[in-house]
Amino acid sequence: MMKKPNILFLFADDMRYDTIAALGNQEIKTPNLDKLVEQGTSFLNAHIPGGTIAAVCMPSRAMVNTGRNIFHLQESGKSIPQAHALLGETLRQQGYTTFGTGKWHNCTDSYARSFSCGDEIFFGAMYDHWRVPTYHFDPTGRYANTFPEVCNPGFNNLTTERHADHINWGIHSTDLFTDAACKFLNEYDGEEPFYMYVAYMAPHDPRSMPKKYMELYDLDKISLPPNFMEKHPFDYGMNMVRDENLAAIPRRKEEIKRHIRDYYAMISHTDDRIGDILQALKDSGKYEDTIIIFSADNGLAVGQHGLMGKQSTYEHSIRVPLVMCGPGIPKGETRDGYVYLMDLFPTICDMIGCQIPHTVDGISFYETIADNRKKSRDTLFLIFGDKVRSFKNEKYKLIEYKYADLRRTQLFDLEKDPWEINDLSRQEKMQPVIHKLREELKKCAMEWGDMDTPEGKRFWLEYMRVEEEESGFLQG
Repeated sequence: MMKKPNILFLFADDMRYDTIAALGNQEIKTPNLDKLVEQGTSFLNAHIPGGTIAAVCMPSRAMVNTGRNIFHLQESGKSIPQAHALLGETLRQQGYTTFGTGKWHNCTDSYARSFSCGDEIFFGAMYDHWRVPTYHFDPTGRYANTFPEVCNPGFNNLTTERHADHINWGIHSTDLFTDAACKFLNEYDGEEPFYMYVAYMAPHDPRSMPKKYMELYDLDKISLPPNFMEKHPFDYGMNMVRDENLAAIPRRKEEIKRHIRDYYAMISHTDDRIGDILQALKDSGKYEDTIIIFSADNGLAVGQHGLMGKQSTYEHSIRVPLVMCGPGIPKGETRDGYVYLMDLFPTICDMIGCQIPHTVDGISFYETIADNRKKSRDTLFLIFGDKVRSFKNEKYKLIEYKYADLRRTQLFDLEKDPWEINDLSRQEKMQPVIHKLREELKKCAMEWGDMDTPEGKRFWLEYMRVEEEESGFLQG
């Protein structure tokens, strides 16, 4: 019986789909990710369904690790019930040694079920990259240690309980997690295949990095995206989200260029340290026997459409990089079919020959890896909170908004307008297209269970009352 391949999953935080040089970004520097692109297959249309809360990364990471759709999560992924199979847990049952380091934005119990070893584990959303509170691996699975931390020593001596073993003063999170991963590779001598989950906190803000990576970029040579806007065309409730307060409104070109430079610099730092993990993997003699997966939990606007965050269904927020290389994966090829990140779980199961757990909603794209003509999906359902619902096919994207008294539609021709600049929704000739897409949107909402959730009920019940009832949207 052939030994199962090792699996290395490298997972970035807030990294947009178009931030790898080898895939078309002429300004960013990502030499190690470029090598993965050359040695593997890149999925150019990898998506997340969106987010039920402003912290999009929490449900996104839960979907990756459970393979469940966004409406089948518990508490938006904050807690993962015992009944929901986890990727790491499934691989453990298949005889894998499972190692996890970095950000785990879900419950401690689900981490304990997923990993048989690990180090430098951050349970949370975001933190100062230079003083991240982390746990060492706890074989009991409790992760209950705390210590007192003075919150604001310049103001008073009040303390809070920090849930961690220690704070890593002066060590950047990217270096902290990379070093833990390299240490595992350098020391691992087991006979069992391993699964490594390295979940970075970068390039999520606060954007800071060693100075040498910022020096890679000349601010004068940073380009603004074609869809840069001083402000979003209308308010759909995002002005109250913290991400949108990271830059002044109206957005200023020079300020956004600085944000883009810092964003790229953090990605280059992460890319550099990924190179160290890949070298450690080669030094261990296990590189050729390892499936390597690189992706991210969601994208980020950084000035596109006048937004800074990821709380939308525009391409910049819901599309992510996805590169796979290793045994059985074609080299230097791309795939353009639609996939969700929750589809990774069943795909990995197919790749190693194990049964897909019945709790998984994702669809395996295993056959697409070998043959671009075999598509696992041809349409996508996208959402944000109780404010935005969207349907996307290979040509069009329909976006529907409902916020307070706002009822707004956008329609983009993605073939002609990939930057989503020209809204076609007011054109008379496009009304039949909009009607058809709305019917598809409603069908997806019902199939996914959207209308049974609190967020979905708030969106659909209010949305269906308003002025476009005569369009036939309520029929069916």
